[in-house]
Order: sequence, then C-alpha cells, then structure tokens
Amino acid sequence: MHRVVVLALDGVYPFELGIPVRIFGSATDSRGAPLYEVLTCGIDGRPVRSSADFAIAVEHGHEIIETAGTLVIPPFGCGPVVAPQCPEPVAGALSRLRPGARIVSICTASYLLAAAGLLDGRPATTHWAEAERFKRLFPGVDVNADVLFVDDGDVLTSAGVAAGIDLCMHIVRRDHGSEVANQVARRCVVPPWREGGQAQFIERPVPEPDAAATSATRAWALGELHRPITLAEMARHARMSVRTFSRRFRDEVGMTPGQWLARQRVDLARRLLETTDLPVDRIAEQAGFGTSASLRQHLVASIGVPPSAYRHTFRAARPHAPAH
Repeated sequence: MHRVVVLALDGVYPFELGIPVRIFGSATDSRGAPLYEVLTCGIDGRPVRSSADFAIAVEHGHEIIETAGTLVIPPFGCGPVVAPQCPEPVAGALSRLRPGARIVSICTASYLLAAAGLLDGRPATTHWAEAERFKRLFPGVDVNADVLFVDDGDVLTSAGVAAGIDLCMHIVRRDHGSEVANQVARRCVVPPWREGGQAQFIERPVPEPDAAATSATRAWALGELHRPITLAEMARHARMSVRTFSRRFRDEVGMTPGQWLARQRVDLARRLLETTDLPVDRIAEQAGFGTSASLRQHLVASIGVPPSAYRHTFRAARPHAPAH
C-alpha cells in the first residue's frame, strides 16, 4: 500500500491539512481495500499550532517521512516568511525523504520547497496572490501563476485552497486511473477532474438565482457524446435561444459549450482507453470524434500524447504505482 505522509507545520491551515486524508483515504480498489495509507506528522510529534484558534495533536514525528511514497506539505501561516531560506529542523525533516518519493506542496507551501532548493530549474505554481513575490525570491523557478497545479514528475505543486483537491485527485487518477478517481470524487462530492492548466480563477458574474440552469442539458449531452451535437440542438433542449444559452452556459461552467463538449469527449476517450480493449477507431466513434485521426488530434492537444501511447503508458504504469 502506498504511504502518504502529511507534514503539519506550525500555523498550518486546517482545511488544506485535511485534503490529503480525505482524498487519498477515500481511494479503494475493486474489492474495497484502501489504496493509500495516510499518516500525519509534525516536526517533533508535539501538538501543532494551526492558523485557527486550536492546535492539532499529531501522533508521529518527522522520522516517518523516510517511509513515505508521497510527502504532502499543506500551507502554513508563516509559509512565505520562511523564504528564501529553509529553516532547521524543517530542512532536516525534508532530507529524510527517500529517492524516488514524490513531494507535493499545496498553495504557499511551495515557498518551502523553493527555499529547500527542490524547485530549482523546475516548473511550479503557487497561490496567484503570492506569485510575484515568489518570482522575485526564487528567480531560478519557472513559476506559472495561471494554472491550478503543476505535475513535474516527482515534484508537484498546486495553487490555493481548492486547487489542492484538484492536485490530489490528479495524483489518484495518475496512480490508479479515472474509474478510481471518479469513485473518490463521488464519495467526496468534488469534481472528478479539473485540468491542471485551467486558470486559477475566472472573473465572471454569478448567475441570477432565477436563471434557467443548463445542468439538465449538460446531463443530456453526456448521454449523446457518441454523435455530433450542435449548439442549436443544446439550446433547443434547454428551451432557450442560442444567444441566451451560450451566455448562461459560460456563466455556469466557465467555458463555451463547444469547449465543454470537447473536454467531455476527451474524458470519455481516456476512460475507454484505460478500462477497455476496444480498438482506437471504436473509441473514437463512441466518444464522438468520428475518426481515430480526430481523436488523436484532440488527445495530443489536451494531454500531449496520442491514444496508443496513453493506453500503453497507463497500463504499464499501473502495476508499478508506488507501494510503500
């Protein structure tokens, strides 16, 4: 079983501290057996002061970091203050991480990784409000403040708050595929997948309470992905004009109907590549791309690899997911 260790430092934000145990702790295999063991530690095993009006009792000291397959560091109140040097004994705790293990930062905990030299020459992200200061302090880090998270293999960083959920969901999906990730999403009542390259925030008005929602039409469209779906058809289903439907759809979803449909088709194709032995041509038909060439074009644009390589990489990687 893969062990996830969460390092709680003084001033830790309680919400983000709870994300790893909630997401990874909800992942099970087809028999209901847990896929991850999640343990929380402090520097010395003593209660950790939180950013709220309470302390958190942890049962482990930083010694367990050396047993971690993944180390997650949530943000803490003095996160940006530690820069540009990583204080002791935190540096000593991080040095216990064994080679090959993953390290994950949520929100401004990326400052700690950068101060420890773990982000030198690597792409990373952090909370958008701290990005400019981060760039000044750590010019050797390739900071992208416009994304939800960055996966650079064994080092992963997320933007603020809910982006930590997205990153943990991404890791579950990377380790065990979309079916397990979707089960976790249902249990935790969170979106199963928001693309890492999605913007951190979208400034748009909240739909009026009495506005007719497009959710029913989206649910209908998910059952029709095997065929072409036009904007006019979606508007008719929602009983709106095309102009009104397009405006309300963007208000609710943050993208155009065409962009949303393309993303759903790609998601369906990925699930079929992961969980079936269907030929690529058949998957292209079921996902509504029509031809394997069209599927290939969309998959490469979305995740950077063609269907055959995605299927091969996913199936080759699953038996070797970290088990410590």
